[in-house]
Amino acid sequence: MGKVIAIANQKGGVGKTTTAINLAASLAALEFKTLVIDADPQANSTSGLGRNPRDIEISVYECMVGDATVQEAVEETDIAYLHLLPSHINLVGAEVEMVNESNREQKMENAIAPIKDDYDFIIIDCSPSLGLITVNALTAADSVIIPVQCEYFALEGLGKLLNTIKIIQTRLNPNLEIEGILLTMYDVRLRLSNQVVEEVKTHFQHMVFRNLIPRNIKLSESPSFGLPAIAHDAKSKGAISYLNLAKEILEKNELVK
Repeated sequence: MGKVIAIANQKGGVGKTTTAINLAASLAALEFKTLVIDADPQANSTSGLGRNPRDIEISVYECMVGDATVQEAVEETDIAYLHLLPSHINLVGAEVEMVNESNREQKMENAIAPIKDDYDFIIIDCSPSLGLITVNALTAADSVIIPVQCEYFALEGLGKLLNTIKIIQTRLNPNLEIEGILLTMYDVRLRLSNQVVEEVKTHFQHMVFRNLIPRNIKLSESPSFGLPAIAHDAKSKGAISYLNLAKEILEKNELVK
């Protein structure tokens, strides 16, 4: 059965989508069958994997509101072992539509249940909010990766997210674990970056991944080509960092091939 990992932080611009795309592509490159679920109405994971969100007819939205099955919505990407459950702007409406429904927090979990066994990993790219769609993602997930940028307000809002995770563990998903805190946008030349790394490691110790994600031009520009960094420039620092993160997660989960 596939391990479901949500990438969540209600702060925008911390590298959630970059992490979802590049971690998934790295796992696929290591020949683990991987699905990316784009659970963000902005649909950046969808476009970052080469699909135009405007052309999407069946998305995660239709699966969650019961208008389509997940098997109808999942698409292949140009990368072997990597599939995509795309998003669409309609996902904004899902929160409103589901608000009065029973089991509204379990809609995503129920939608993806039929395909969990088809994948080694399912990576969910969450939106920058703690709304109903993100709650759905955390309810469906086995674990959560929290990207934190190496910048001044790095820890701001982290307490709120950890509190939300605790509530979900208590009420909706007792098996939810924190896979790790991922430090992103690291610049070795900046004293501030190094201070943030020290601060986060002091606060969270063993929860912090060994591998840091650097600021990297290839990581920034690869979505404009509709490709993850590993397909855009496999030798770039960004691509290598995500490959190392994938290996660290495999090691942690005792899944090294």
